[in-house]
Amino acid sequence: MTTSLPVEPRVSQAFPTPIAPPLDPNLKLRTVIRSLPAEVFEKDTGKAISMIAISVISVAASYALLAVCPWYLLPFAWFLTGTALTGFFVIGHDCGHRSFFKSTKVNNWVGHIAFLPLIYPFHAWRILHNHHHKHTNKLEEDNAWTPMLTETYDATPKALQWGYHQVRGWFWWIGSIGHQLSRHFNWKQFEGKQREQVRFSALLVLTTMVIVFPIMFATLGAWGVFKFWFMPWVGYHFWMSTFTIVHHTAPDIPYRPAAEWNEAESQLTGTVHCKYPAWVEFLCHDINVHIPHHVSTGIPSYKLRQAHASLQENWGPHLIEREFNFAMMKEIAERCHLHHPENYYESIPAYERRVNA
Repeated sequence: MTTSLPVEPRVSQAFPTPIAPPLDPNLKLRTVIRSLPAEVFEKDTGKAISMIAISVISVAASYALLAVCPWYLLPFAWFLTGTALTGFFVIGHDCGHRSFFKSTKVNNWVGHIAFLPLIYPFHAWRILHNHHHKHTNKLEEDNAWTPMLTETYDATPKALQWGYHQVRGWFWWIGSIGHQLSRHFNWKQFEGKQREQVRFSALLVLTTMVIVFPIMFATLGAWGVFKFWFMPWVGYHFWMSTFTIVHHTAPDIPYRPAAEWNEAESQLTGTVHCKYPAWVEFLCHDINVHIPHHVSTGIPSYKLRQAHASLQENWGPHLIEREFNFAMMKEIAERCHLHHPENYYESIPAYERRVNA
């Protein structure tokens, strides 16, 4: 039986700033989009190629460092290489939104190539990620870090409850690994043209793995594969998991049921702009400048800062802007587990105390 024990308030203790004023419930997202200058939607082939060059050079330099650094510097080199590889993901990300190049075919091929080192099927990611954008912060519909309903949690086997708690807790940084491997290789979950596209992407990745991994094991050995591929891949997933959970998870950001969901609120005030160290933002091509990306996926990553400045000017009081730090991740890991209809989130320990009282 449940009691009226208090749950955590819907205020961030890591960032105890005044709650932003509510948006007009009649505000349409298109009104926010129209407030942006037209030039932020313009694609620039030169800047796109520059992004590719930055990522190729940074990944190559990181691997060169990885090849010569002593064993005690390997964790640093792995982390640096994983961060550089995240730049490849951001390039493929823009291609998936058709915002990188003008040509859809070029976007598709560049996206596939950028995702191959990460063994990520491009079209599966593109389709599922666009679903996230269409249903951002909508309960039981958004597919990115949506908090579990308490009744769903109760009906979940104990072993899976434990796993969910770990991934929503201090092991958040492996969450995207499970998401990638469990959801992006099964083309049967899609229909029609999308199924054919996803099958092509998945088979391209699987074929590449069948060819490349035996060669790597034969030439580098098991330790070499661990050193040069697996650990940088985990480093990439640290950022993949961190960026995506931080973008929409905080005690003061609601996930709403479909009947209460408002598109403008979810995209403009349900998305976090988070500041990271400058070198991370550079290697990851400003993926952290995330609010304008949710206002419109048509904005290329090389125009996100300009778009964000415009949003600050026109919608500043409604924007959630924070800085990456330990307190933020502690709050997410220890508080933001289950959906609460009034306080937005409830931690699993608090929920279990409440139901067992």
